[in-house]
Amino acid sequence: MSTDYAVREGYSALAKLLHWTASVLFMIPAGVIMKRIGPSDLQNTLYNLHRSFGALVLVLMVLRLAYRLAHGAPAPEPTLNAFQRIVAAAVHHLLYVLLLVQPVMGWAATSAYGAPIIIFGAFRLPDFLAKDAALSKQLFAAHDLIGYALAALIAVHIGAALYHYVIRRDGVLQRMLP
Repeated sequence: MSTDYAVREGYSALAKLLHWTASVLFMIPAGVIMKRIGPSDLQNTLYNLHRSFGALVLVLMVLRLAYRLAHGAPAPEPTLNAFQRIVAAAVHHLLYVLLLVQPVMGWAATSAYGAPIIIFGAFRLPDFLAKDAALSKQLFAAHDLIGYALAALIAVHIGAALYHYVIRRDGVLQRMLP
């Protein structure tokens, strides 16, 4: 284990850009707040921003997945044991899946609810489900659960990055820093 934060083969500049711009750290708190503050202009603004950024996350995640499939990723940090590699791979795969499913689930739920999704005031996403209050309620419940799962996975992801930076000092975090 190194104590000089040696930087091994890292991610490309584009992979780093897609990683950090697809960050959803503010989406989860905004989602919780907008549901709890009650009907108001602020709530409407938060819903519109949440939907717009959700669509942006979907586009960025599709680009990120396409880039990852085309270019791969650097080899795992050589000092990781088998368990750490398995957990890291599982967390990364779950993050990819949930970050692709979550915005689609929100889009579906909003379509079934009957609310428009206007992206940053510029254009409207098409509805792909007919208005159905019961279905909308179920889809929003699933959207909420996925949000909590994402929050937990993101906490694990950040915690692991900090563990590697502060405790192990092995350069894992530096591979993804801009």
